[in-house]
Amino acid sequence: MGIEFLLTSLLVVISPGTGVLYTLAAGLSRGARASIVAAFGCALGIIPHMAAAITGLAALLHTSALAFQVLKYLGVAYLLYMAWRTLRQTGALKVKTETASRSNTQVIVSAILINVLNPKLSIFFFAFLPQFVSAGEPDALWRMLEMSGVFMTLTFIVFAGYGIFAAALRAHVVSRPRVLAWMRRSFAAAFVALGAKLALSER
Repeated sequence: MGIEFLLTSLLVVISPGTGVLYTLAAGLSRGARASIVAAFGCALGIIPHMAAAITGLAALLHTSALAFQVLKYLGVAYLLYMAWRTLRQTGALKVKTETASRSNTQVIVSAILINVLNPKLSIFFFAFLPQFVSAGEPDALWRMLEMSGVFMTLTFIVFAGYGIFAAALRAHVVSRPRVLAWMRRSFAAAFVALGAKLALSER
């Protein structure tokens, strides 16, 4: 596997986006364990896009305006829902002292939805992976699966790193109600901004 693929993937993964934002929120509100769970969920959310790229479904999003718009606005609606829940202290920045198994499941489901409802990620896989696989390569499918696995692993490691860093600051945040309120409004505004960016995006 070429160094060019690894460097390009790393640049994409470390770029701030919805997954990074969600993982940071999990670390700040519920600690390191929750941030790792969120990072795992974000990595799982890549699987549908990987499958779409490999099976050619991403081509439908790229060529069909209707399919792209439907998925795009579902993503926008979900980001706005995340912002609303954050402001109401029931979402990503709800501070909890204990982490129940059901809560972990909810974190993973939310993280998966954040990545699944992002048509740009499917198109990214559709345009990105083929650049590193020769058309006549006999094991092209397995090569794409291998690179997708590496991309998912990088996503988990980097996102978990973001979240653990945020968790290290947790005590300084949750002990200060004003700071927590400011953080909550900031995260809600960031979700709205990402939703607006997605709404204005083109294929």
